[in-house]
Amino acid sequence: MSTMFTQFSKGYYLGRLYVEPHDGEHAVLRRDQHERVNQELYATGEGVERLDSPLVMKLDQQHLSVHGDDGVPEGTLAVPDDLLESTSVENPPELKAVLLAKADRAAQLLQYQADHPGFGT
Repeated sequence: MSTMFTQFSKGYYLGRLYVEPHDGEHAVLRRDQHERVNQELYATGEGVERLDSPLVMKLDQQHLSVHGDDGVPEGTLAVPDDLLESTSVENPPELKAVLLAKADRAAQLLQYQADHPGFGT
């Protein structure tokens, strides 16, 4: 299992990341960490699999579709300014508990996002 996340519940892993604002459209995690988490926790091991698929993380009560980005510090979740305003992050960067949806739960949430644009951008 990923060293960044540990088993939490039937639908989520638990991790601690620094959360900071950024001016992009999506929440982002350092690309190499994003790919490693994708490979360790989302890949099935069958055939060729994408390692750039969005991760689904929950910060406070908000689900975020998280992409990889080379410009993010290690161990940091960069969240768009407008989405960060609805969380309890007060002094960024702030070390926060973050839930990572397991593969089946992430697939459900990403499908919901596709059906309801604007959800968890």
